[in-house]
Amino acid sequence: MDPQRPIPERYKAGVVSNNGPDYQLTVVDVPVPRPGNVIHYMLEDLPLRRMRDYGVRSPGHEGAGIVVALGSAVTGWKVGDRAGIAPTWDTCMSCELCSSDLECHCARAMPTGLMVSGTYQQYIVSPARYTTRIPHGVDDFSAGPIMCSGSTMFRALRESNLCAGQWAVIMGAGGRVGHMGVQIAKAMGLRVIGIDAGEDKEAFCLKFGYEAFIDHQKSTNLSQDVRNITDGKGTHGVLVTASSAAAYRVAPRMLRVGGVVVCVGMPASGTAFAGDDPMYLILNNLKVVGSLTGSRQDTAGALSLAARGLLKPTYESFSIRELPNAVSQLRQGKVRGRCVVDFNV
Repeated sequence: MDPQRPIPERYKAGVVSNNGPDYQLTVVDVPVPRPGNVIHYMLEDLPLRRMRDYGVRSPGHEGAGIVVALGSAVTGWKVGDRAGIAPTWDTCMSCELCSSDLECHCARAMPTGLMVSGTYQQYIVSPARYTTRIPHGVDDFSAGPIMCSGSTMFRALRESNLCAGQWAVIMGAGGRVGHMGVQIAKAMGLRVIGIDAGEDKEAFCLKFGYEAFIDHQKSTNLSQDVRNITDGKGTHGVLVTASSAAAYRVAPRMLRVGGVVVCVGMPASGTAFAGDDPMYLILNNLKVVGSLTGSRQDTAGALSLAARGLLKPTYESFSIRELPNAVSQLRQGKVRGRCVVDFNV
């Protein structure tokens, strides 16, 4: 898009037509930026969201585009800059969490697409202080998915405290998050085992650099399979990106002494338990940690890997007119990697 093109008074957005997963296209007013805000013309990665009681009609929590307007108090940005929006729209920037790289957990954090209108629209306002600069060498189709999925896996691997040369298992290896996780893990020097199901997932995973792949539908003992690959000792870390109770049940048993389970995938509340018998955890010095999404630092780190050619999301692109169809295909599991909606076409 030409950033100098006049901004229209009305534009297209994907909105929720009910409290379920259905979307429709509509025309809404272009927002006016406040003093500290910028307006982006968007290209949006399409995660699947169910809008419940938040009252926000346009969901979407990650995307990339071009700055087309600035608030009167904005400095450091100019029209034409490439920018991204992350799942966290803004925070207080003054509490203990915001000062310690945990701003996503700020009590006043505002999730994009939940507490404020999201990125399923051609134009969106974001606070200049929480807007991410997209580096040269990273196209918008890659930057959009990295704003959430890439940043999330970058953060999860940081939370694991794993070191180069150590083993990491990614459960949900061929998923929208997992396929980016292996690329980031390899860039950090880790040896990565993927766990997923099906020959198509195996082929998909191995091309991204997994050192080994285990089909959990064929395995009769996942923990033993992992130990067989890791000299009988187990893996140093397991990153659970799958949203299944079964994945969380088996994860601790794959670990060697001193290992860590990082919880990324979110099963429905009350349906899964992350952990094990306390005696087993104590005797093996095991750790279980949660990891929500990336901070601004994590997002910048993931984008830096992409700029160096070390992280490349797989995606299918759709035009804005195809948004309802894109959501339908995503719900049916027909999209490999990420689903990106291009609001330029």
